[in-house]
Amino acid sequence: MANPTAVLETSLGDITVELYTDQMPITAGNFVKLAKSGFYDGLHFHRVINGFMLQFGCPHSKDPSSPRAGTGDSPLGPLQDEHTAKLSNEPGTLSMANTGRPNSGSCQFFINTVHNAYLDWFSPGASKHPVFGKVIAGMDVVKKIETTKTDHGDRPVTPVKMNRVRVVEG
Repeated sequence: MANPTAVLETSLGDITVELYTDQMPITAGNFVKLAKSGFYDGLHFHRVINGFMLQFGCPHSKDPSSPRAGTGDSPLGPLQDEHTAKLSNEPGTLSMANTGRPNSGSCQFFINTVHNAYLDWFSPGASKHPVFGKVIAGMDVVKKIETTKTDHGDRPVTPVKMNRVRVVEG
């Protein structure tokens, strides 16, 4: 059976991603559950750093100017770290955001815009961010979001909204 895909319908265009449920069933499965429940619909990208990544998925980002954006968790609770498939944080990959502590990922993720190998769970150092998917269409939209003007806190000046996340079974 093929992996599911998801269409991230943003205010700047659509991004289609493949979700690696075959290699990362916990992390990708969590994203699928949240997306199907409508959890991500109406949220905003709360951290965008040109030449690094786009971060998304905090429930507090429904209000794009909330000072709590980036601090929220999933109603499903924290995830067990999934250090199984050796997938690197290459451009276009989706990776689980966390607090830096073990088993602290939940609903927030980021799209790498460059190769951030130092974030790989199998690399030396403290950063451990497992990859669970990859952009298969819409890298032009990723670039558009990446180059949007941001404030001193890396928040887009003009909010970038996730209108809807639609999962298509594989």
